[in-house]
Amino acid sequence: MRIVIAEDAAIMRDGLAAILTRRGHDVAAAVGDPEALQRAVDEHRPDVAVIDVRMPPTHTDEGLRAALAIRRHFPATGVLVFSQYIEVHAAAELLSSAPAGVGYLLKDRVADVSDFIDAVTRVAEGGTVLDPEVVARLLNAGRRRDALAGLTPREREVLALLAQGRSNSAIAAGLFISPKVVEKHIANIFDKLGLASSDSDNRRVLAAIRYLGP
Repeated sequence: MRIVIAEDAAIMRDGLAAILTRRGHDVAAAVGDPEALQRAVDEHRPDVAVIDVRMPPTHTDEGLRAALAIRRHFPATGVLVFSQYIEVHAAAELLSSAPAGVGYLLKDRVADVSDFIDAVTRVAEGGTVLDPEVVARLLNAGRRRDALAGLTPREREVLALLAQGRSNSAIAAGLFISPKVVEKHIANIFDKLGLASSDSDNRRVLAAIRYLGP
């Protein structure tokens, strides 16, 4: 894979570059601000960009704003947000725009390098990777929406796993229920949200996040 890294902390930036390079990937650029990130993506057209949320000049949500711009102008480039922080509004906007090839992981919850590499690979290949804590925050932010008021507690559990990009079989295993029951819950969720169900995991994530955004 060809990868661009945007991380303002030099030690973290160099560490990510070293990890990815050791695994045989091409780190085309490792930069520390959104402007340099945009230039690097424009020049190298990477398979995926790994982006921190808080970067200069204000250290608020510049990384997520840059990620949104990349998704608009370079839709073939996957975006993996890798940060200590969850910016709920911008995260919901990013995921609602086009969840295929998008990920959001929290640095302090990635315990294994292999898990990180797997997430980068999945995003580069058009998959969706969400930390469960990100999904939980989006759920909490969106609970005031009337569209979700009619969901049962079990349907909310299924929706949270669905929004992580889990398959029906993975949801069934995680909740200790049968795949047939999962299918029924998902059908109910889409019916209550006024959406047509789909076999595409990415469409399911898009539908979930669209209704869970703040």
